[in-house]
Amino acid sequence: MSGLAAAIRLARFGLPVLVLERHHRPGGLNSYYYRHGQLLETGLHAMTNHAGAGERNAPLNRLLRQLKLSRQHFLTHEQIGSEIFFPSQRLRFSNDIARLASQIEERFPASRPGFGRLVDFVRSYDPFAIRPWRSARATLASFIPEPLLVEMLLCPLMIYGNSQEDDMDLAQLVIMFQAVFLEGFFRPQGSIRDFIDLLLGHYRNLGGELRLSAPAQALLTRGERVVGVRLASGEELKAQAVISTVGAPGTMRMLPDCLAGERADYQGRISFMESIYLLPRQALSGVRRDATCIFYSDRERFVYRRPEQAVDLEVGVINFPENFQGLPEGELARIRVTHPANYDLFRQATGDGPERGPDYQALKRRCQEQSLAKIGKMVGNFGPKVVYQDTFTPLTIEDFSAKEAGAVYGSPLKVKDGATRYRNLFLAGTDQGFLGIVGAMLSGVTVVNQHILPDAGRLAD
Repeated sequence: MSGLAAAIRLARFGLPVLVLERHHRPGGLNSYYYRHGQLLETGLHAMTNHAGAGERNAPLNRLLRQLKLSRQHFLTHEQIGSEIFFPSQRLRFSNDIARLASQIEERFPASRPGFGRLVDFVRSYDPFAIRPWRSARATLASFIPEPLLVEMLLCPLMIYGNSQEDDMDLAQLVIMFQAVFLEGFFRPQGSIRDFIDLLLGHYRNLGGELRLSAPAQALLTRGERVVGVRLASGEELKAQAVISTVGAPGTMRMLPDCLAGERADYQGRISFMESIYLLPRQALSGVRRDATCIFYSDRERFVYRRPEQAVDLEVGVINFPENFQGLPEGELARIRVTHPANYDLFRQATGDGPERGPDYQALKRRCQEQSLAKIGKMVGNFGPKVVYQDTFTPLTIEDFSAKEAGAVYGSPLKVKDGATRYRNLFLAGTDQGFLGIVGAMLSGVTVVNQHILPDAGRLAD
């Protein structure tokens, strides 16, 4: 999504642009496929950073202006409300921060004044200024005197956008707090396919080109510049500038002078297993489904790291993709369940061959069954009513997003300006620090505005 947004921005200014997509369908992990005549979305639980049409400076509206997309053609549905579920306490939140503040006042009264100061702090903090790393846990604790509330606030923010284990950088906390609590969840009218088609149609009308099933294999360099891209097919393409959205480690892997140690420093460890379930709508009668997302932890101290086992069933997200205001219901309902997962164990189960063999399939099936049993105890046993289910693992994420080790949120080291040691090679997307669909697309736009448009003449020389 970040690459497509960057391409639209460039094409608007008449520059020749080519998007290289490694798969046969655009969108990366945020794409779709069909089963049982139903469109299934592979990445979208909910978009963050909701904003009304009149909020001119909100990220969503800034993005649409930069891409010259009319807000009138971009209808949205807000969440019905989500929940943070811990063993001894629950918190409900929506796109109105007052709802969360009211819950905190009722259940954590000693923290209500500090939470108000925290909200003011987040609103005034610039997360993209270059600063030393600062602990999000410690910062939250400086505002919030009750440790359990600190853990509960961290839970959705980390699960939905943190690339570090156990803690997160304060800047990343601010980005996610703004996206999740101050602006909130929504989904666009229609499916992710409709959204991608809207972007692609706009891009092509501006003269942009797209090549599917065209994975990049190497970046060709001369001195301080990238001069082209070699595809897996062996074809070489010349380039005046390159924007890479495969993450810092994946980009380094394609460079001729990458040091193994340097690449390892940027390697992310956070990945997930997710299962998608289709079931008849009437089968939901005994299922608790009064939230858009349920973020849960079976531990009072929230643990966020690559688990030692294949999946960590004590942490997860239960998502009901139809639970948005005004969204029409179909005959089949969808439930999505996500847990932290261990990339190495899934990789080891594949053996030496490129195909996903029986050991991998058995591991995936066992983890999916354990997850279904776990979630059934929490929201109701819907397993016997499922008509279709599918599961993706960290390896699937790696295949579809090119994020090494399935690190869906990228590197723990963010390159906030998107620059590299090559004058015309730039990073966009999660490894710039922007997260979520809106954030990723703003990242692509920001790289174009800061680096390519000011130097368009020099790059063309």
